[in-house]
Amino acid sequence: MDPPPAPEPSSTEAQGSQPGGASRTQSFSQRSDDSHTAAEFIDNQLQLEADAREALPYKFDNCTKTLGKLRQVLFSCLTCNPPPPEPTGAYNPAGVCYSCSIQCHGDHTLVELFNKRDFVCDCRTTRLPTTAPCTLRIHSETNTQGGVHSEAPETNNKYNQNFQNRFCGCECDYDVDKQKGTMFQCLGLGTAEEGGCGEDWWHPGCIVGLGPDWFETASRSGTPRKRKTEGLLESITEVAEAAVEAPSSGAPESAPLPGQEAEDDDVPLPPGFPEEDDFEGFICYKCVDANPWIKRYAGAPGFLAPVFRRSAAPSPECGVLAKAGEAAADLLNPKKRKADDGEDSDGSGTSKRRKEDSSDSHIADNKFTGAADSTVASGQGEAAAVDVPSCKVKALPPPPAGQVSLFFKSDFRDHLCHCSDCFPDLKKYTQLLEEEEIYEPELSEVGDEDGGSTVGSGSIYDRGESALKNVDRVRAIEGVMAYNHLKDKLKPFFQQFAESGKAISAEDIKAHFAKMRGDEQAIKDAGAAAKDDSSDNRREQSGY
Repeated sequence: MDPPPAPEPSSTEAQGSQPGGASRTQSFSQRSDDSHTAAEFIDNQLQLEADAREALPYKFDNCTKTLGKLRQVLFSCLTCNPPPPEPTGAYNPAGVCYSCSIQCHGDHTLVELFNKRDFVCDCRTTRLPTTAPCTLRIHSETNTQGGVHSEAPETNNKYNQNFQNRFCGCECDYDVDKQKGTMFQCLGLGTAEEGGCGEDWWHPGCIVGLGPDWFETASRSGTPRKRKTEGLLESITEVAEAAVEAPSSGAPESAPLPGQEAEDDDVPLPPGFPEEDDFEGFICYKCVDANPWIKRYAGAPGFLAPVFRRSAAPSPECGVLAKAGEAAADLLNPKKRKADDGEDSDGSGTSKRRKEDSSDSHIADNKFTGAADSTVASGQGEAAAVDVPSCKVKALPPPPAGQVSLFFKSDFRDHLCHCSDCFPDLKKYTQLLEEEEIYEPELSEVGDEDGGSTVGSGSIYDRGESALKNVDRVRAIEGVMAYNHLKDKLKPFFQQFAESGKAISAEDIKAHFAKMRGDEQAIKDAGAAAKDDSSDNRREQSGY
């Protein structure tokens, strides 16, 4: 069907729409979105500087190399060290600190790696080409800042695939415009050479073995999505074996409605993955496989239930969870279990594991008390009933079979065993003994409350004022006199436009400054242009 005819324009509108026939009030200069008053320009500049300070909140005038090994934010420069086309190709990785990423590689393609432990900045070393020297360090030969390169790198720095812009167990190239959902960083128990992940970043779908695009695949196939009210054990059994068909509630999950995915702000977490508020961090299945002794802590105080990595082979979740539940029940106080298991009498292992820190600590106390009571029953004396067992791990259920990831709470370190048998495993990883300190550069100086300062310095306006204060007295007086002279010349020019409410065009400004300079030819040209423009029309100056 043809669209209805457009209404005929009025005579005024028709005149304004003709080529070269726009009136002065409808001129490009006055209608342009780029037209700003001086106050608007200053406000816009201050806002831009505030945005820059928010994106780069720290000072970037010092390289961290002199500070030694740190857990710090790192960047990999793909311009200086482009990754090989094949993951197995030869590659010389390098990481630079926050300051060097801005000062030395600011116009390069960078990958933010976030925090990496025990790392020394590689800027100015042989891991980077000589065409990218460090501009922050002092050259030892010339004693001047900048131009430092080809120094020996730190031999104890550890690298993984992240430095090639590859992440997760799926080894994907990270593209911020294409990636959906949240990725989580592993605590990192072991380097890539040792079988661990080296603090890699993981997709939730890859942690549970469903892949990074699990949600798109599930949406196309109609696979039920995870509900926010589900618990860990319930969601695991939903997708484990065909023998476990549905949650104990019996309420079937509905497939996502058409357009439902588009309405969500983020990709939901996959089945079997705990809610983000339930854990502080996690240890991926690679690091768990490299340190099998830590499997015993799955489901222990300070840890959530194990999150299994599914594969084409039969999933071990059903049998493991049932055995773990039975072992835990034997260690717990019967009265406590009876009070807590009102809804779990069937023992199916599909009930929700609630997040109750107080209950966890109570369960832990009862667990060790039960173990002590059994010691008394064996005839070892009353003193053993009071003492906590020397090894906490012995009171834990057997480790689950298969590949699992461990999710821990903020207090998990308090529940790790430090006995003489277990401590050698812990001391290899200081992150298990105490919370790590993350180095952060000094914050930039903040200007006014409206965000009037740029990173590492004041705003352009503030720097101008500061420069004037440091100018020689004679030059300052001369500058003020020159400014007042220019102001007296410009004030009448601007005043006429302010009184008439008309916009100032580029031609107006050029003609006025030509007049001030005494440029006779420019004055004649401006006058001729004014005569030719009999309809008082204006066009933007296109430049020379």
